[in-house]
Amino acid sequence: MIRVSEPFVPPESEALVSECVRSGWISSAGTFVDRFETEWAAYCGAEHGVAVSSGTAALHVAMEALDLAPGDEVVMPSFTIISCATAILAAGAVPVLVDSDPATWCMDLDEVEAKLSPRTRAVMPVHAFGHPVDLRRLRGITDRHDLVIVEDAAEAHGAEVNGERVGGLGDLGCFSFYANKIVTTGEGGMVVTDDARFADRMRSLRNLCFGAEQRFRHERLGNNYRITNLQAALGVAQLPHIEANITRKRRITAAYNRLLGDVPGLTLPIEKSWARSVYWMYGIVLDDGLPLDGDDLAARLRARGVDTRPLFLGMHEQPALLKRGLFAGERYPVAERLARRGLYLPSGLTITEDEIETVARAVADIVSEVSR
Repeated sequence: MIRVSEPFVPPESEALVSECVRSGWISSAGTFVDRFETEWAAYCGAEHGVAVSSGTAALHVAMEALDLAPGDEVVMPSFTIISCATAILAAGAVPVLVDSDPATWCMDLDEVEAKLSPRTRAVMPVHAFGHPVDLRRLRGITDRHDLVIVEDAAEAHGAEVNGERVGGLGDLGCFSFYANKIVTTGEGGMVVTDDARFADRMRSLRNLCFGAEQRFRHERLGNNYRITNLQAALGVAQLPHIEANITRKRRITAAYNRLLGDVPGLTLPIEKSWARSVYWMYGIVLDDGLPLDGDDLAARLRARGVDTRPLFLGMHEQPALLKRGLFAGERYPVAERLARRGLYLPSGLTITEDEIETVARAVADIVSEVSR
């Protein structure tokens, strides 16, 4: 089976993790946590980094840091992972949805301003599958309405908008370092920001909001979202490789585009002129005229030894959210089409050229078969 993604673990990881173990600092205290925060924030062009236990935790502490009031609203795309919505709900706010741009799959900025209300406090752009949202344009909207931008950059390590890296372009930028990410710590996440007040709040929120003077006196509720020094050591080992990893991702995409570009009925990833996409995953969407959907294609590829993953199911179609009375009767056609007719192909950093050709040939053969 050709798997969707294999983690990249550079050789120096073993030495740094061993150094961490020998030091005795294997939990959330230790020099590697500080180093990882400092170096990742600097890479993103931000002043502060707050490392946490996952990308979901990063979104959660970022939203909590805004001190939102019950009923405050945060605009976000429907087409994303559910962590975005749950972080907003956990902070006591209300997620308000917009559809996706059919070309980039990122949030449709044409819809954002129409969804603003007197209760709107923030906008959460999600950089989908490695392609960034146009933060210049979004900043124009948020500045006019005095809103905060919380970037979900979990899938877009190193992506750029006009030469500036995502994560550091909003007020807070959230990252995941899960095993399939371009930089991984197995599990882990981080929020970067230029605002020292936000950084201080998030450091407290990730550590149960212990009291400054009386440790076990808590003025607000926090969580144990600490990253370990062991995980941070893995992250530090990977940072020098990020640009090489991005180059590899872009070459994988170029190879797939060359092999699949002439296959009728497929929509392939694009890159806007103002963007650098890092192509975290290689997604394709089947044209409506093809007599199969994403699930059908996935099953046929699995039978040929090719693993795939579906694209996101929109928030407006999530049973857990509908049961809470959210998004009743709302429709987002682009998000719905992506969920039903899209999937992503194996594109991990360790995939070989022969495997790419095998996957592409399988896709082309299946499309040819169903089109006869």
